[in-house]
Amino acid sequence: MCVNFQPVTRQQLQSHFKAPIQTAAEWRTETWQDYAAPIMVGDENGRRSLLADYSMIPKRHLSNGIKRFTTMNARAETIGTLRSYSISWQQCHFCLVPMLAFFEPNYESGKAERWRISMTDESPFAVAGLYRIWSEPEGATSYSFTQITINADDHPLMRRFHKPNDEKRSLVIVPAKEYDDWLSCRNPEEARSFLSHFPADGMRAENSPKITHPVDGQKALV
Repeated sequence: MCVNFQPVTRQQLQSHFKAPIQTAAEWRTETWQDYAAPIMVGDENGRRSLLADYSMIPKRHLSNGIKRFTTMNARAETIGTLRSYSISWQQCHFCLVPMLAFFEPNYESGKAERWRISMTDESPFAVAGLYRIWSEPEGATSYSFTQITINADDHPLMRRFHKPNDEKRSLVIVPAKEYDDWLSCRNPEEARSFLSHFPADGMRAENSPKITHPVDGQKALV
């Protein structure tokens, strides 16, 4: 699973992904739970970008008395049945989350170290996601998203992350040639054919220094 990533810039949305964003709002250079970041969706004119909250159910939309739970990542195996995701999955609200890198914990040294995963050439890429539409007070509309994960026990790179005895999971990096097919897919079962691993030789992983989480002030490992 991934709980922290580096989103792309406004310029990269336009130049690299051909998915302009209309809002003038800004977003942070690193995304954490409930932070806003751009996602790409499909429409009749091709692709466009929306600003959305990273968590399928943002904190502000939890009902009173409901304990906070994490919806930043959705397991492919249960995405069609869990209430947090199933309606958006059946409605084919597929999105792409454009980024420069994501972070995972590596324990090979005997302690948790924050590692950065990117493309070998450091180019922007996009991972498969699911989004939800929310009705806000006074008629406004907002969006939220989750990233889809798959088992990575046999992936040459992604099996190196998370605690030694934990199941290994990976985000689904979508090849650029499949962007529009994923965004325009209208069959949930067909969508599963996109949920596969990206070749390890096209990915780069390196140790990344711990950072201070800008919200709670704690040293952050993902």
